Amino acid sequence: MSEKSLEHFDSTSNNQVITLGCRLNTYESEVIKDLSHQSGLKDAIIINTCAVTAEAERQARQIIRKFRRENPTSKIIVTGCGAQINSEQYAAMPEVTSVIGNDEKMKIETYQFLTTNQNERVLVNDIMSVKETAGHLVSGFEGKARAFVQVQNGCDHRCTFCTIPYGRGNSRSVAMGEIVGQVRSLVKGGYQEVVITGVDITSYGGDLPGNPTLGQMLKRLLALVPELPRLRLSSVDPVEIDEDLWRLIADEERLMPHLHLSLQAGDDLTLKRMKRRHLRGDVIEFCKRARLYRPDVAFGADLIAGFPTETDEMFLNTCRIVDECDLTYLHVFPYSARSHTPASRMPQVQPRIIKERAAQLRQCGERALHRFYDRLLNKETTVLVEHTKDGFVTGKTDHFASIKIETDDQSYIAGTLHQVKVIGKNESELKGAFI
Repeated sequence: MSEKSLEHFDSTSNNQVITLGCRLNTYESEVIKDLSHQSGLKDAIIINTCAVTAEAERQARQIIRKFRRENPTSKIIVTGCGAQINSEQYAAMPEVTSVIGNDEKMKIETYQFLTTNQNERVLVNDIMSVKETAGHLVSGFEGKARAFVQVQNGCDHRCTFCTIPYGRGNSRSVAMGEIVGQVRSLVKGGYQEVVITGVDITSYGGDLPGNPTLGQMLKRLLALVPELPRLRLSSVDPVEIDEDLWRLIADEERLMPHLHLSLQAGDDLTLKRMKRRHLRGDVIEFCKRARLYRPDVAFGADLIAGFPTETDEMFLNTCRIVDECDLTYLHVFPYSARSHTPASRMPQVQPRIIKERAAQLRQCGERALHRFYDRLLNKETTVLVEHTKDGFVTGKTDHFASIKIETDDQSYIAGTLHQVKVIGKNESELKGAFI
């Protein structure tokens, strides 16, 4: 699940951290902010890039040029998946001072080195050689009402369209004790909602002693931090849900009724050519089971439009699964060929058709979203406040639905939970009233 560009500014060191891409990057940017400050690095702009699509990398280069124009004397340090996968490309940009890899960006030694070796251009190691992921203690998230906790990094799967394993390395998990300590600290700091994040979180634990599952870890976490009101999962693989996680979905009210699926397509042949681990029938059964256990559950999904060899009928199967599974929040990606991936060597769909299919999928998503909004009308829900401005409070419901409440009361602050009745909707959000 991707996030919009987010900027963190440290006034004491005059450093800025710019976040592009996923929620894992959001978490890591907070670590970068802390480490760069502790190291004594000053007047640096650190851009944490994404490489999920060619468009993401194009935007990263555009942002690098923008910040150089606006900050001609600052150090421009580029990191993230784009820097890991295409370090030479970024190092060749005259605007860039240094390029650091995904492993290096999480080490204080990197920033200490850059304070005294300002002409060092590239610090990127072999990400496949990295065997551990540390659980960095983050005290808070600037500009965020909810907190993010990394439980896993990397991916052992090799989908034919994806470069992320080459930016993140193989799957590796954070020890349970470190996760519990991080969440306990964040709740003590006032956070009411924590999002569990990683590259492939349902693979959690396979590299740890005893091979704990994601469900076992979450069960322990919720038991050991009973004061945590809301726990949310960033994204799950529909065929990797263990029985402990199923029981939590059924019985644990603090686990939010919102599951975002790493789906990508709804056609079996397309899924096989993507080298995904599921077929459409698996996804349909997953959604039926989840809804049986939690009737009010809402589903999101990542979907790719115009994957190579995709015919009109294959595309329609993807559109149909939106309705069959009642998917609510769609993240639609027009297919983007990534260098050296198997999919880039398959027969490509015309760019015009890709664009048209992406637009059509987004329309399917908008219709599904409004059907879901209709079911929430006149119901009560809990809302996490995100912003208060100009007489309005905005936030997210348990189901991650956007909601706006008109009020002159100044006591509703970001990060707090409140009971709200849904009284209406518009094109993009629900309307509510505080109870």
